[in-house]
Amino acid sequence: MKRTITLLALAVVALVFAAILVKSHAAEGGAFQKYEYVTIRWGGRDNTHLIRSNGKVEMLGTILNRVSRPDRTDERAFYMSIAMNSVAREGYEFAGMTSDEIIMKRAIQP
Repeated sequence: MKRTITLLALAVVALVFAAILVKSHAAEGGAFQKYEYVTIRWGGRDNTHLIRSNGKVEMLGTILNRVSRPDRTDERAFYMSIAMNSVAREGYEFAGMTSDEIIMKRAIQP
């Protein structure tokens, strides 16, 4: 009986030690920021701009002026789709939107 209790206690101690060891290794690395975000701000075809995560602002009018909008299509929706696709080519994906802005994110490599 003493041997069974001793083996049971040893097994419990080993399980607790293993759980602590696994939990300590399961923590993520020291990376604080995992994504970077950009904002596409609608301001008409000529004044729509991209605000990068470092604060740099790029006017998208040159990109948007190259594309002709088909008749009877909504100007804002059409050109914002073009802007989203151009940013998506850089690895960004949709993250959210307001009435005049689209937020896109991209994973940062540690």
